[in-house]
Amino acid sequence: MMKYKFLVLIFSIVNYAYGQPKNESGNISITSNKTATKVSIQDNGELLVNVSPQDLQKIKSKAFVSYSDFGAVGDGKTDDIDAIAATHAFANQYQIPVKVDGKSKYYISGKGRTAYIQTNTNFGDASFIIDDTQVQNRNLPVFMISSTFKPFKLKGITALKRNQDKINVSLSGTHLITVSNATMKQYIRFGANQNSGKAQTDIFIVDKNGNIDSRAPIIWDFDTITDITALPMDSTMLILKGGHFTTIANKENSKYSYYSRGISIRRSNVLVEGLEHRVIGEGETGAPYGGFINIGDCANVTVKNTLLTGHKVYKTIGAAGVPVSMGTYDLSVNKALNVSFINCSQTNDINDSAYWGILGSNYSKNLLYDGCSFSRFDAHMGVANATIRNSKLGHQGINAIGSGKFLVENSTIYSRHLINLRPDYGSTWEGEFIIRNCTFAPSNVKMASLIGGAYSGQHNFGYTCYMPEKITIENLRIDDTKSPLDYEGPAIFANFNPKMKDESYQEKFPYVKTKEVNIKNLNILSGKPLRVSDNTFMFKDVKVNKQ
Repeated sequence: MMKYKFLVLIFSIVNYAYGQPKNESGNISITSNKTATKVSIQDNGELLVNVSPQDLQKIKSKAFVSYSDFGAVGDGKTDDIDAIAATHAFANQYQIPVKVDGKSKYYISGKGRTAYIQTNTNFGDASFIIDDTQVQNRNLPVFMISSTFKPFKLKGITALKRNQDKINVSLSGTHLITVSNATMKQYIRFGANQNSGKAQTDIFIVDKNGNIDSRAPIIWDFDTITDITALPMDSTMLILKGGHFTTIANKENSKYSYYSRGISIRRSNVLVEGLEHRVIGEGETGAPYGGFINIGDCANVTVKNTLLTGHKVYKTIGAAGVPVSMGTYDLSVNKALNVSFINCSQTNDINDSAYWGILGSNYSKNLLYDGCSFSRFDAHMGVANATIRNSKLGHQGINAIGSGKFLVENSTIYSRHLINLRPDYGSTWEGEFIIRNCTFAPSNVKMASLIGGAYSGQHNFGYTCYMPEKITIENLRIDDTKSPLDYEGPAIFANFNPKMKDESYQEKFPYVKTKEVNIKNLNILSGKPLRVSDNTFMFKDVKVNKQ
């Protein structure tokens, strides 16, 4: 006979800088005594989970746990979130995987409860209905893939230099380092969603001796450091498989009150494979979404063979007092390194402008699309190094600012520009573009340009703004056959500044322009010549080499 055991599973639910939300349901306590296996809710909202000794032995012997083991009904009507959270809490305590029951259908209400995942989970063919019509806390994800490690402050580091190869620390293993300087503002946004900028921020990986991973280098000089934090990186891969998820969309007023009701990933070394997410019930109004799959403060995450859904575009009044379309996402990447999307697609037409671009990202490095069909790739507050290959990009195309190498190959882009440098963040890319074996089918043929953007030189973005120093274009096919009679042919660069017509125009914050464009094997279906730009003065010093 098993003796009484009292096991308390303590989750450190603290709102660190790493964005792990405070779970209003509180801690989850697990006991094992002779009473029946049961999940009960205490007066403070805490879950008390008892597992009978017999059930404990059964679960251990089959080497996995299921939602039905903790009372989940799976009929698509009964709210199963408590049983789901309890199951994962138990799995985390005993470090066993979760295997979801057959083709069950789980209804998840808007209760303020998050299920924390720290072991391999196979959702299989099960369905999940996430009801966002009445949500207690829109900031709480339904699932959180979390690490057992916790971040801690680093001592003694007062400055950093761009591309430095080592920091003076001795650690237990590989760590993710996040650093910020609150005394310096960058990404001072311009336009309808203008703001006063964000604290200078960077994220990188170091080994136990402090050596910095050169594949994701430090990209800024930090003369002052106001916060620097280290998070141990999980060395094993956590795998999340399968699952058919449907969100019943919220119907809130259309304003910037983002919903986070999905799967948040806050652990390094994670594979998400074979998941599907759909959205139903979008009406006349709605608040935006911050990503059904929300990846942040981690490294080495792959999303593979996954089907997602673009969200309906709603409008509101922006910071400048004018109407704006709100960004709303099914994928979000923030402060994350080495994130790959492989063989993924979306349920909506990638060229349907009624739905917003599917990805938004900030402060990230080494992003990859491979074999994807998405309405958009986007890097708001910078990406260092990005690759798009074997993919199709729809109506919002490729939007980015950042640094390093941006490679686009074996892909088709249907947007207005092949690559658009975001004007609201200074249309800046400090590095090079490589475009190889691609088709560009511009949505606006009359103004077709390969590199889009805008820069007045009158706004301080918090950094020097660059155009890619070198652009290499090989085997590019431009399908501009649906062109109007006055079409003059495609241009390499859009007219970034129509006011810059001669030397009399003075930039307060000078733009560092492209030095060299190398073009080989260009096929323009309209037969029109490739021009440098409508603004011949602005780009007069660009060297264009054609073969």
